[in-house]
Amino acid sequence: MSADLDSYFNAAVDLTREAGEVIKNAWKTKKNVEVKSSQVDLVTETDKEVEKLLITNLKKKFPEHRFIGEESTAAGIHCELTDFPTWIIDPVDGTMNFVHGFPYVAISIALAINKEVVIGIVYNAVLDQMFTARLGQGAYCNDTKLSVSNQQDLSQALVFFEVGSARDSQKMDCVFANFTNLLTACHGMRSMGSAALNMCYIASGAADAYFEFGIHCWDIAAGDLIIREAGGVVIDPDGF
Repeated sequence: MSADLDSYFNAAVDLTREAGEVIKNAWKTKKNVEVKSSQVDLVTETDKEVEKLLITNLKKKFPEHRFIGEESTAAGIHCELTDFPTWIIDPVDGTMNFVHGFPYVAISIALAINKEVVIGIVYNAVLDQMFTARLGQGAYCNDTKLSVSNQQDLSQALVFFEVGSARDSQKMDCVFANFTNLLTACHGMRSMGSAALNMCYIASGAADAYFEFGIHCWDIAAGDLIIREAGGVVIDPDGF
C-alpha cells in the first residue's frame, strides 16, 4: 500500500502542476464566465479544462479509481463516496478571485480510500505555493513543514470566514449575525474567497481559525488533511 500511495501522490502532484500551467496561462486573458446557482456562483472554461485534465489523466494511470469533481457534479454526473479510491477535486477554488485577477486561487485535490482522506494537495499556481499532506506524514508548503499556531485566546486570534454563494435573506441574516458576534470577540477577521487556501493558511499558522457554513466536500477534503497533519483540528457545527 505504501508504494501505491507514493505512486498516487507523485502522479497527483505532477498533474496538479500541469493543471496549474493552465490557470497561469489563462490568468490575464478574458474569461468566459457562466453562472451556476447564483450570480456569485461562477464557472469558467478554465475550471472545466483543469478538471478534465486531472480526471482524464488520473483515469489513465489508475483506471480503477473513482472521482468526485465540482464541475462534473454541477453538470449532473452522479457521484458517490465509497470505499474505492476516490479523487475529490475542485479545479479552481476561488473562481470569483480568478475572474477578477485576485491571486488567491487554488487547485484542490484529495484522495480518499475507504472513505478516509490519505492525500491532500492544494496548489496556488499564481504564487507557486504547493501545499501537500499525506496521512501520518505531516503537511508542507513546498519544502517547508507546516504547523498551526498555538493561539488559544480568541481575543488574539485572526479568523477567516466566508459568505458563500447563497444570497437568500435567511442565509445572509445568519452570516451577518455570526460575523457581528465574532468581530467583537476576536482580534481580526478576513474573507479571502478560497476555502482550500484559507485552510492551508490555518495550517501554516498565518491565521488561527476558519469557519464557513454550506461548504462542499471538494472545497475542504484536501485542506482538512493538511490542517490535521499540521496539528490542527477540523470539526463540523455539531463538534464532530
